[in-house]
Amino acid sequence: QVQLVESGGGLVHSGGSLRLSCAASGTKNTITSMGWYRQPPGKERELVATITNGGRTNYADSVKGRFTVSRDAAKNTVALQMSSLKVEDTAVYYCNAGVNIVVNVEGAEVYREYWGQGTQVTVSS
Repeated sequence: QVQLVESGGGLVHSGGSLRLSCAASGTKNTITSMGWYRQPPGKERELVATITNGGRTNYADSVKGRFTVSRDAAKNTVALQMSSLKVEDTAVYYCNAGVNIVVNVEGAEVYREYWGQGTQVTVSS
């Protein structure tokens, strides 16, 4: 079981900035990647940004150049620095972690994803 807790959401005017943080706890298994997804009102959840253990990042086209994802692997935390926010960035933002879980004594693993409870980001015009 992995618990993810997001913080940093809030209300900001268009053009402003916010920093989201997420802390993972409750597991000794290997977290291979962490990242952020968001769900705008009335829409499906979509990828925002991810970062692997090797530091490789992936961003949605809509946020490239405006958002930066970073990770402290030793602390199992991930952050999302958001700037030049737009009204269309309004959404519930969810922290995500990909975890390799050891399932037998030989060390076989399965991959599972875990989600935080979400934090609301609202950008006003």
